Order: sequence, then C-alpha cells, then structure tokens
Amino acid sequence: MSLEDRYTVPGRFWHRLDDGRVQCDVCPRACRLHEGQRGLCFVRGRAADQVVLTSYGRSSGFCVDPIEKKPLHHFLPGSAVLSFGTAGCNLACRFCQNWDISKSREIDRLADAAGPEDIAEAAVRLGCRSVAMTYNDPVIFLEYAVDVAHACRARGIRAVAVTAGYATDETRRGLFAHVDAVNVDLKAFTEDFYRRVCAGHLQPVLDTLVHLRHETHLWVEITTLLIPGHNDSDAEIDAECAWIADSLGPDVPLHFTAFHPDHKMRDVPPTPPETLTRARRIALGHGLRFVYTGNVHDAEGGRTFCPGCGEAVVERDRYVIGRYRITDDGRCASCGTAVPGRYDGPVGRWGARRLPVAIAGVTRS
Repeated sequence: MSLEDRYTVPGRFWHRLDDGRVQCDVCPRACRLHEGQRGLCFVRGRAADQVVLTSYGRSSGFCVDPIEKKPLHHFLPGSAVLSFGTAGCNLACRFCQNWDISKSREIDRLADAAGPEDIAEAAVRLGCRSVAMTYNDPVIFLEYAVDVAHACRARGIRAVAVTAGYATDETRRGLFAHVDAVNVDLKAFTEDFYRRVCAGHLQPVLDTLVHLRHETHLWVEITTLLIPGHNDSDAEIDAECAWIADSLGPDVPLHFTAFHPDHKMRDVPPTPPETLTRARRIALGHGLRFVYTGNVHDAEGGRTFCPGCGEAVVERDRYVIGRYRITDDGRCASCGTAVPGRYDGPVGRWGARRLPVAIAGVTRS
C-alpha cells in the first residue's frame, strides 16, 4: 500500500486524531488507523500518513446489463447500462449475494483496469445510456466513482450508483451529487438485523434515503431482499412501508426481491414467491404506487401502473419489457398523467442480455 502504486490515490474525508492515528470519515465505521493498516472495507487504508484508496482504476469486471437488473424500473427503461465494481465493502452482510467481490481481500483479483475516460468511451462505443457502479458499494471507492461520473457526464452518459447507503453526511454530499440515479439496498427495517447480520446500523441508511429524496434531484429506487425468518415478518414489512410513505413519499419505487442461500447463510431456505406477493400487498396498502417483486417470475409484480387511470403502462417479463404505454416525455399514453421517473425518448430494446466486456486503458501515469 503505497502512493507509488498507480492504483493508489489520496482519499477524501478523513482527519487526524490526537493519539497519532487517522480516522477515515467515509462511512459510519470511522476506522481509526495506524500506518499500514486498512479499514474493514480493505480498499481504504493509511499510507504516507494519510488515508488512501487502493483500488482506483481497478475493477472486478465490466458487463453490459439491462438497467432493470440494477434494479431501476423508472430510469431510461429498456436501456443498456455498463456495470462495474471493484472489491471490498463497508458492511459485513452474512447473506451477501456478491460476497466473492465485496468480501475479497485479494486486490490482485481485480484483473481489469480502466480509467474514468476509458469507461465513458466504452459506454459510448457499446451503446449504453448509463454506467452503473455496482457489485460492491461505490461509497468505498468514491474518488474513482466521482471521476467516472464526471467523465460519463462529459460524454452524455448518465451515472448510476447501486449502494447500501452506509455513508456519512459528508460522503453522501460528496458522492451522490455527481450521479443521476441510485438504487439503495435497504437491507431490513430493524437495528437488530443491521447489527447482528450486517455489522452496521440502520439509521445512517435512513438518513441517506432522506437526503437523496429531499436534498438532491437524482432518481431514487429502493430494494429490500426478504430473507425467511430474518426480515420478512408482516410487522417489519409494515413498518418499512409506513416509513417510506411518510418520509419519502408514495412515488419512490420499492423492489422486494427473493433471497437465495449464499455466503454465511446457506442454511436459510430461499424466499417463497408468496412472501414477495404478501410484502407487495402490504406496501400497496400504505399507498406506495410502484411496488415490484424480483428474482422470481411474477407478471403482476413486474408491472407499472399509471397513477392516474390505473392502466398497466409497462409489462415486464423479468428484464424484458413487453407492453409499453409511456410517452417519450414520461406520461401515460392513455390519460396523459405523468409517470414518475426519468424518460427522454422511446423505450430501449436491450432485453435480458448480459454481455461481459473487456476494457483496456491506462489509469494513471
């Protein structure tokens, strides 16, 4: 870990402590570090008497996906998005579905290298409308994420963040001001779950959601992975939906997705489809207008309904859009009511394809 490494850059948001350590202020963990130590995320650490990021320009891979896979259902529907991540994470979720990336301690596994301009150029070349920072959390590689977002915007490409929202206020403002859309993984709605299963806390995530919804202009959607016996009770789902309705409003799309056994929770069974249907019913009962189910085949849970006339204006089969009745400027084609989201032209036709790509580039001299 050295500033002479071309993938290591000075970090933002840290300060010195009176005892000689430095504190990383990127997330609520506030890791306090001696020289040579790394934080829990593993990609941020102390070198040359400062906090550094060690994964700038390095990726676990690039792939062109449907935007609906993030999941974002109200942001440039049907379009292709160039997705990438790095390594590490600032949470320790026992159920992590990307644990081989997020919990990696082997930086050498980051075989792909690309600078921000390389990524933006690749998105243009591949016909992607946006670039998504995903697979692991862009909060921990924020210096790289911000530069990628700037390069993309310069080429007319939108920037998307898929995040757990576990960030300090300073980081929220320093990162999300540069992106166009975000999906926040709200992992549960109890402090006990966050502490016991994720080694984190709930309140910072709620603070992030309130900030994104009321203090930015970007598009926000939420995902909750329902895990049998852990966060899928009627009472917890009811509390989450009531909070979203009261604190964020009825137009923020909410995705309930199915868990499959992975990482350190292989002894927990998959989520039954009826659990997602029940959760969706509870959410609709709280007045949430756009509630979806994921990781299952559920035609009803994939539809978008006009908030005016009630017509099904979008029908989806997993990541494939079929019926589409929204105008280029985001209105119901039947009654003219605005459908909340970001629309700027006809629906895309990327479909369900997943296209791994290689991006060659030089990150730093």
